[in-house]
Amino acid sequence: MNLPNDDMAPPGPLPVLQSVLHPPASQVSAATPAADMTHATRALVATMRNQRWQDFLFHKITLGFALSVLLVLVGIIISLVIGAWPAFREFGPAFITTVEWDPVNDKYGALIAIVGTLTTSFIALLIAFPISFGIALFLTEICPAWLRRPMGTAVELLAGVPSIIYGMWGLFVFAPFFAEFVQPALAATIGHVPMIGQLFRGPMMGIGILTAGLILSIMIIPFIASVMRDVFEVVPAVLKESAYALGCTKWEVVRKVVLPYTKIGVVGGVMLGLGRALGETMAITFVIGNANHLSWSLFAAGNSIASTLANEFAEADTPLHVSSLFALGLILFVITFIVLGAAKLMLVGLKRKEGTK
Repeated sequence: MNLPNDDMAPPGPLPVLQSVLHPPASQVSAATPAADMTHATRALVATMRNQRWQDFLFHKITLGFALSVLLVLVGIIISLVIGAWPAFREFGPAFITTVEWDPVNDKYGALIAIVGTLTTSFIALLIAFPISFGIALFLTEICPAWLRRPMGTAVELLAGVPSIIYGMWGLFVFAPFFAEFVQPALAATIGHVPMIGQLFRGPMMGIGILTAGLILSIMIIPFIASVMRDVFEVVPAVLKESAYALGCTKWEVVRKVVLPYTKIGVVGGVMLGLGRALGETMAITFVIGNANHLSWSLFAAGNSIASTLANEFAEADTPLHVSSLFALGLILFVITFIVLGAAKLMLVGLKRKEGTK
């Protein structure tokens, strides 16, 4: 069988374009007048001009969408600063470290709300991270194929439950159970341990800082688990199969292959859950107790920035009270910005270390 030579090969796109713009003299005949060739050239130029305009418009429109996010962010910051300025002018930097929050005498301090926000978020992350990690590993490495999809769907459905539902469930179902069974057990065991025992003493009402942290952990588990599961699924199968072929156990494969490959995504998922915990409002308002005082006991009622804003913003009747609430919102924004900025720096450091290995 004779193979086609180079003369029989189909022409490439460049010769075809050149033949349209500058046809050889042998092809120019009475059947192909110069007017037709000029019309084809003009059509090609018009098409290219339209494509350039489309690219230009597409670039500017998408740039406008991206800039709109920055404009909204800058607008939020400016409005918070303007609203919070009278409170900071009245109380100064001591507003952040002052415990008193007294709307009757128009004296305000943010320390109670800041401590409540950080404490509940830390408890939530401390509980949610290992559970989410286990859920993601089970769904990607251990779960049977027939059970993987239903369980994954159930986890994603939990992420879509409104926060007020979690708050109502926490107040009417979880809090009574927690006060009757869990708090007495914690007080009888961990409550007698030196140093940390003081955290598990106090009134056993079922609501308080610890309850709020537990409800928050239940809320952020689906978010962290979903992100971790998606990250674990992108690990190339050949890497895990190679590790199994060398005799590694499942835990060794996870520890030496999956985690090093996905650590950046894992950190991102954890920060996503932490950001949700810091800004949660309705669920915290139901179960934290809404008491403006500090206590070493995690059983005691407390307050957070979000719950304070939810409870008092509609009833604030003095300009200084409103400004103090704006100041709380600005502080929450700064806390969230610091947390997300630290996470970004951590991710950059991880990428830099990967490049040096």
